[in-house]
Amino acid sequence: MYYKKLVGEHIYLAPRRLEDAEQYAVWMNDFRTTDYTGRSSQIMTLENEKAYLEKHISAEASMAIVTLDGDKLIGTIGLENIDHVNRRATLGIFIGDTEEREKGYGTEAIRLILDYGFNYLNLNNINLDVMEFNKRAIACYEKCGFKEIGRRRQSEYLDGKYYDRVHMDILKEEFTEKYIRNREEH
Repeated sequence: MYYKKLVGEHIYLAPRRLEDAEQYAVWMNDFRTTDYTGRSSQIMTLENEKAYLEKHISAEASMAIVTLDGDKLIGTIGLENIDHVNRRATLGIFIGDTEEREKGYGTEAIRLILDYGFNYLNLNNINLDVMEFNKRAIACYEKCGFKEIGRRRQSEYLDGKYYDRVHMDILKEEFTEKYIRNREEH
């Protein structure tokens, strides 16, 4: 059972559960997921994933992505390294279920977490890093309002080649929509 924290049109974001550690471990050992997150050189055991979840499960903006139709866990999203003084955070996301990619769920999840970050956590700047070859993700981030702010050239080694890491961010003033459907209108 998942608790619907942020409800959108097709998915909702819920607090992560320890019971899902095995599914996360499967995804974190799948090159089709980790090549895009920059973690392909890591091996994730079930014990490692459980330890990670136990450490981060109570994070204020670390959530599972779940479909409204069928309550299916498809990925994870979170705002990490939240700095309340400077009002900034870093976005991390992946859709681990390969059958559920390219359906707009990532875009919807990002918009939900941005709405939450800007309008509930009072953040002003949310940034992310993405591998240069991840064109699908870059297009998604741009669709959500992120802008490229720089690159770290040839800083990531993957499958025998070096790639740029692209830095992107979005400001609160650039995010004007409301996407969370399960809230009171004031």
